[in-house]
Amino acid sequence: MNIQCLKCKGRGFCGRKFCPILAKSEAVFKLKKTVSKQGFMGSSPSPFIGHYGYPYLNVGILSTPEIKKNAWEYDAPKHWASQNYQIRQIIDFRSSLINSRFKAHAQDKNKFLDISREIGMSKKPVELEVNLKQKPQFRLKTDSVNQPMGPNANLEKAKITSNPKIPKKVDKVYSDSDLKANDALIYLYENKFDENDLNKLLSIGTLGLKKSRKLVPTRWSITATDDMLAKYLLEEIRWFPEIDYQAYFGSYLGNYYLILCFPGPWTYELFETYLPKSSWNRSDEISYMTDYENFEGRKSYAQNCGGGYYAAKLPITEKLRKINRQGTVLALRFITGDYAVPLGVWVVREATRKSLNQKPIEFSDRELMLKYAKALIKKKFNYDLNKLLKKSIILNNIKNQTKLSSFF
Repeated sequence: MNIQCLKCKGRGFCGRKFCPILAKSEAVFKLKKTVSKQGFMGSSPSPFIGHYGYPYLNVGILSTPEIKKNAWEYDAPKHWASQNYQIRQIIDFRSSLINSRFKAHAQDKNKFLDISREIGMSKKPVELEVNLKQKPQFRLKTDSVNQPMGPNANLEKAKITSNPKIPKKVDKVYSDSDLKANDALIYLYENKFDENDLNKLLSIGTLGLKKSRKLVPTRWSITATDDMLAKYLLEEIRWFPEIDYQAYFGSYLGNYYLILCFPGPWTYELFETYLPKSSWNRSDEISYMTDYENFEGRKSYAQNCGGGYYAAKLPITEKLRKINRQGTVLALRFITGDYAVPLGVWVVREATRKSLNQKPIEFSDRELMLKYAKALIKKKFNYDLNKLLKKSIILNNIKNQTKLSSFF
């Protein structure tokens, strides 16, 4: 245990609004009364596929320890964001889900996997009877991609006790074993299924050519879904006229986004800036990571920003499609100490959406927009934005690249 934590005892010496250690402890304390049995009747809003040891994976059925009418709310990132749920509320939801897990090969077929698939395909949480091999272990696991995970135990028996409500369009793509996974995702996306629904379907192996269907770890399916949908949108966006100088600014859960749009062909660059005392920066210095793509897109995975790169890219492309414009986009993420517990990459996606839903500020030229950006970040975070802007590939290209118009 950190010495500062021993001195502090949850009084906020680190500068955060609440103590993440205390939040985890409170979640465990609340659970002890309800999660004490090896057998229970619960409601499952989603499955979970681990990634360690691929292709031999831990598959989990996430469920409440009792039947709950609002079990859907335990796995609803878009709803959380629309209602401005805060970290404590989300931790309470996620820590209340028991992960009843079992081992499976990525291409296995068995009863537990059939149950997991029905849960993943269902529009509403599925009621089921669960028997575990031991009492659940109390813990709260968080990371930057997946949503928080609550207590877990090995699964012995499971039985669905309600009829899964599988949408007709989901059943259609599941039954079509000649439809590629990418085409199935796009079809469902255009029929108003959100990315949380889509990554579940991809992860439990219900999409794609019959011979190619297999389990996909949840953290991989999340990024794959964001990436495939953004690429699909860009096929249309690249033909649109160019955007004017526009700046968007907004936030959610201590994640702030300043999104600068410049006239030009599609290009995208993300800076993830970690302010002191944020989830991944315990120091007193500001640090950052960055990734970039040109008009043609990336040929390799965005190693520096990881899933956050693709999670921010999707809402940006959605916005450009909505306004029928393409542009050169510089996205600046500022992670503050308020984001004390990682909740998953969905936070990136929803914080970006909230920012893009704000009314943009329009400028007549590049210099005015950059002047505004520098003043805003200085006032908000007391940070000299020039340190980032000097490293920007996009800005260097804009300054140095010769355009055809210069010859006329």
